Amino acid sequence: MLSYEESLKILKETNALIEGHFILSSGLHSSTYVQCAQLLSKPISAAKICVSLAEKIKSSFQKFDLVLSPAMGGIVIGYEIGKLLNKETIFAERVNGEFKLRRDFIIKKSNKVLIVEDVITTGKSSLECSKLVSEAGASIIGYACIIDRLDKDQKIIKDNIVSQIKLNIPTYSKDKLPEKLSSIKPIKPGSRNL
Repeated sequence: MLSYEESLKILKETNALIEGHFILSSGLHSSTYVQCAQLLSKPISAAKICVSLAEKIKSSFQKFDLVLSPAMGGIVIGYEIGKLLNKETIFAERVNGEFKLRRDFIIKKSNKVLIVEDVITTGKSSLECSKLVSEAGASIIGYACIIDRLDKDQKIIKDNIVSQIKLNIPTYSKDKLPEKLSSIKPIKPGSRNL
């Protein structure tokens, strides 16, 4: 498995960590944005991260049948983890602002589901996906992501999250921006409103 330092080096080399003023999908502001699409666009680097994350998942979760990922960001990583662990992989998409299963994807009542994302910041997308699992009568065995950037004080996912790397990147509400951020025009690179 890759170490924290090796993982961080790969993220920086692939421009998956960028600096500026960003409005996250959650609506919070940050001076650092995690753009895993940059990592995932570089197959050799992405493979190192995905293989390491798959090993962590295998040692943390004994049995599951299905990988569920939120679109957009989770699709590629969900597919890669499913491929590495030989698990069926589906994704949820937003329809009128709510995650839904489309494309004839189904979650069977007997399924044990692992929710896989690229980045977990607030946990909102993961919890929205977990609602689909519950509605199907299936069970969630856990959550996994490349980067866990959940603030431990604002953690809404109470279950353990398996991640390749945990980053502590401060976030701010619009009315509590530090001076350094308020002087930079924000951009909103996330996919929640696509």
